[in-house]
Amino acid sequence: MLGGLLLACFLLPAQQAEQAAAQLDESGQVVIAGQSTPYLIRHLPVSSFPELPPGIVGVLNRRGCLIPQTYEAHHPENVVHASLEHAGSSDWAILCSAQGTVSLLVFFAGNSGQPLVLASAPETERLQAHDASGVLGFNWGIDPASPQQVRQAQAGLVHRPALVDHDALADSLVDRHTVYHFYAKSAWIVLAMPE
Repeated sequence: MLGGLLLACFLLPAQQAEQAAAQLDESGQVVIAGQSTPYLIRHLPVSSFPELPPGIVGVLNRRGCLIPQTYEAHHPENVVHASLEHAGSSDWAILCSAQGTVSLLVFFAGNSGQPLVLASAPETERLQAHDASGVLGFNWGIDPASPQQVRQAQAGLVHRPALVDHDALADSLVDRHTVYHFYAKSAWIVLAMPE
């Protein structure tokens, strides 16, 4: 009897963890070119990012955010810590999924309670085929981009920010294209890279 009780004690936490993980995954069907196509979007809870400041965690939790992961993710992603406002600032950018919509939020160090929303879209508009199974996966990812990366990427562009002395935010559709969001003179500049 005691052995069965101990086994049940070990199985229950494992089953609870499995159920919690299943609740973070969203699956369904979307219609593409008249055909119903399955999709799977994996999410992580905000608690998966312990480096986030408590004030930002509170805002994300009040919004009901989960952090969507690209179909190619091998580690937690779509939370960025970089100097986005100016050189040396400690800012955060996060993809927040809540109620079927994903938003790109930026928190500047001086105003962590009120994020800027740089982009927003239904999650099902950010899906892409990625393997032979035919199941679509989430394709939106964000990363920090150093001043050197931005300068290299914009070498062929006509319109460039005059001074690139801090990080930009690389906003990518996996295996497709990247745009850079660069903050300068109290405004965001979008640098679209040539295809």
